[in-house]
Amino acid sequence: MIQASLKKNDKTARLLILTVSFVVFAAVVLLSKIKLEVDLGFNPHLFATANAIINSIVSVLLVWAFVAVKQKNYERHKNIMLAAMLLSVLFLLSYIAHHLFNGETKYGGDGALKSIYYFILLTHIPLAAIILPFILFTAYRGLTAEFGAHRKLAKYTFPLWLYVSITGVLVYLLISPYYT
Repeated sequence: MIQASLKKNDKTARLLILTVSFVVFAAVVLLSKIKLEVDLGFNPHLFATANAIINSIVSVLLVWAFVAVKQKNYERHKNIMLAAMLLSVLFLLSYIAHHLFNGETKYGGDGALKSIYYFILLTHIPLAAIILPFILFTAYRGLTAEFGAHRKLAKYTFPLWLYVSITGVLVYLLISPYYT
């Protein structure tokens, strides 16, 4: 087993995790209502492409971390998960930038693909909204060497985070033809 990287302090950690989760959620909701008219000198839909690339890498990292932990390579698991979390922060910044500079894009397709798109979107959005505190609590339990609690949370966090990450890429692939 690996040593604790953080000192256990449940009350402070809980407050910090819940505060960060709320602030991120509020920022995404509030900033999605704003569109900045700024000439960036490049197509701001590049942020969406960056988001899809980042989400793809995060998906691969999550699976790789799962394999590492199954192989009992806990140090590798920890490092991969920290990389996935860092990339997720970059994703969040890019996501906010994309919506600030582009506003909302309407899906322009029809038929079965439209139904698939909206099904994916309607599952992706609420799960994306609630996954952050799960990720942070799971990471906290791992970093404080509370491995039993870490494993219990990870049983839910891993598949939800992986689903959100993969469906984020699918949403991009389905909506990107309608970017103007």
